[in-house]
Amino acid sequence: MLRINETRSKGISFAAKLAVFAALALLAHAAGASAQDVQEHSPLLYPIPLQSYPTEANLWETLCRRVRMEPLNLYVSIIFLCAVIHTFCYRVFLRWSASVKERKQRLTGITGISEDHISTISKVLKLFGEVEIIFALWLIPLFALICWFYGYHTLAGYMNKLAYEQDKYAEPVFVIVIMCMASARPVILFATNLISRLARFGGETVGAWWVSILVAGPLLGSFITEPAAIMICAILLSEKFYKYGPSRALKYATLGLLFVSISVGGTLSHFSAPPVLMVAKTWDWGLAFMFKTFGIKAIVGIVCATALYFAVFGKEFKLLQQRRQSAIDSEASDGQKMPAWITCTNIAFIVGSVLLLHYPVLLVFLFLAFIGFVDVTSHFQPHLKYRSPILVGIFLAALVTHGSLQGWWIEPVLMSMEDKILFAGTIFLTAFNDNAAITYLASLVPNFSDAMKYIVLSGAVSGGGLTVIANAPNLAGLSVLKEHFKGGVSPILLFAGAAVPTAIMSVLFYFWSV
Repeated sequence: MLRINETRSKGISFAAKLAVFAALALLAHAAGASAQDVQEHSPLLYPIPLQSYPTEANLWETLCRRVRMEPLNLYVSIIFLCAVIHTFCYRVFLRWSASVKERKQRLTGITGISEDHISTISKVLKLFGEVEIIFALWLIPLFALICWFYGYHTLAGYMNKLAYEQDKYAEPVFVIVIMCMASARPVILFATNLISRLARFGGETVGAWWVSILVAGPLLGSFITEPAAIMICAILLSEKFYKYGPSRALKYATLGLLFVSISVGGTLSHFSAPPVLMVAKTWDWGLAFMFKTFGIKAIVGIVCATALYFAVFGKEFKLLQQRRQSAIDSEASDGQKMPAWITCTNIAFIVGSVLLLHYPVLLVFLFLAFIGFVDVTSHFQPHLKYRSPILVGIFLAALVTHGSLQGWWIEPVLMSMEDKILFAGTIFLTAFNDNAAITYLASLVPNFSDAMKYIVLSGAVSGGGLTVIANAPNLAGLSVLKEHFKGGVSPILLFAGAAVPTAIMSVLFYFWSV
């Protein structure tokens, strides 16, 4: 019987891998197809190109005119608003699911409702509480609405445009791949060894690890990409900090600081942060420009914000160190050393995936080779976990699909703002939309001055930690750390935890001369 169960387990694992391969292959095929094939189709009826809209005297008249020209604009934005509200209320569905599950036995005995029926209800409610797939769920009414107005071909044409012309679905494929690679055991051990060198200056206490992870980890994102950096930071924070039971205030302060630092930490280069990737080529921003204009300020801001929170919670870090000291004796140590060639090979796969970011088909082939390498070296590294990376990839793809239809109102809103209002407005818009979508739409706006370009990107990265959806990599970190937040992460408390770091970054970016 044991052998049969083991065989079934392997069969399920193999089937799961086939499903992953199939999904990635489909996404890669869509993302890597030639734009020339799309041009052979008839022009899209929806969405209307931004340059086709007239500009009225004021913002309200402009928005009203655009709704009159295309009523579907209003409906897709209402659906997007519902998805955003759903994201802020996802914990309610988790509580309902838990309540139904707890009452299962009582309801079964009193009303005669079948246990299977109650379990199904609980699972459906839990599905609506999975924050990673909320935007994907709201694609159902969005697609139905587009088909109702203009038919299936318009919907297919819109999706093809995102995939072919704008290369929007290459990033979700990349995020899935890089999250799997960055969470591999050799990579985590390598990052731990690097960060431990900084932690040794503080005696490798809980506080020293906390500071080292939150300073070095986000800056690492400028070289190995933000999704990889936040995965490493989240795993290390879980092992070196969260497991010792910090207070709720420190939990959310840490999460908010992590999200904000990751958002700005990717600005040292022009190829690692999603909002930078959207505009670097269009605005001709290279590595030297990014480091000089944004990177230095990001480093200062991350250090200042981390130091401030460390000073505020100094007494609690001493308490956490006492808990760690008492738990050291009971902690099981893994004496197995990781061979250098395995670590180097894993890092080489990560470097290769970064280089193949815009070539999804080749990226999938590289990922398949990586999976084979992990299977061969399974004695040193456990099997990969696919669920969280796939969910985050789905979230990003769905958010892009929704966000690309919001240009009809975001573009005139950005153009109507003065410098100060534009900076604050970009931070506000980022909190309710992926910051990469904000910068992408800004890159489409004609006659954008250099100062306005700087302000838009500064605001977008400064506000990238205020909500879960403000920056795509946030979901990757949340997928690791959500086990430490019973009942889910509170959007209000996350906002509060990120408010101070966001203010520090905003002051530095806005008042430090370009």
